[in-house]
Amino acid sequence: MGSMGRDILETVALLKAAGEAFALATVVRTVSVTAAKAGAKAVIRPDGTISEGWIGGGCARGAVLKAAREAMADGQPRLISISPEDVLAAQGVVAGDLRDGVRFARNMCPSKGTMDVFIEPVIPRPELVVCGTSPVGLALAALAPQFGFDVTGAAPAGDLAAFGPGLRVIEGYAPGPARAGQYIVVATQGRGDEAALRAALAVDTRYAAFVGSHAKIASLRQKLAAEVPADRLEALRAPAGLNIGAITPEEIALSILAEMVLHRRHGQRQPITGPQIA
Repeated sequence: MGSMGRDILETVALLKAAGEAFALATVVRTVSVTAAKAGAKAVIRPDGTISEGWIGGGCARGAVLKAAREAMADGQPRLISISPEDVLAAQGVVAGDLRDGVRFARNMCPSKGTMDVFIEPVIPRPELVVCGTSPVGLALAALAPQFGFDVTGAAPAGDLAAFGPGLRVIEGYAPGPARAGQYIVVATQGRGDEAALRAALAVDTRYAAFVGSHAKIASLRQKLAAEVPADRLEALRAPAGLNIGAITPEEIALSILAEMVLHRRHGQRQPITGPQIA
């Protein structure tokens, strides 16, 4: 294996360990003369930059980067075929067409070759931070891993044992720097509500929710209005969860998880039916 191959593998391992999203593009077939050959790989970041590897010149790279950004947006792999215009016409397709799972793009390189590229998005598991050891919080922490969430429990030191063994925990309510795709649910239910909510809204997360009554959240919004940006308060899901008529802690946890899944999958399946997210 050449040094480029080792660099690719090292980069992939580092990005996975850091919980960062990326796409791995692999040239799977070439016809006629192309700059890149079958087996060439590149690691593509969400901003469209190539952090490692090489997949050919600029005339083909644009189509690959566009497909990579789309793949990272919806979590679905892509197979694109980049060919000169006369080859596309011979197949009865034009650039942008999708046929049998293959997206076609035009190759304007002087070489006029065809290159098929498979693009695999690698999306980290979303992290859920559960603030508080209320019955709802504990039920949510137990249920969420079954749906692909990495769970961290946050509570005062004396309460952390309630989360049980094997769960990552942090003392206090400050979740630290936000990770891409992070979710925070404040389920303190009367024990440190204001401190936990203040900490949750201090970081820019994909989803933040508060378990409590309309009256409780109205009071807290008023208290925090002077120190928390208005857009963060507006984005807060409170009361947390979809309205499924939940009563028990387990049912409330299920309603919250359903709302989180709705946020997580938004844009991956169209159209979304049922309750819409704001």
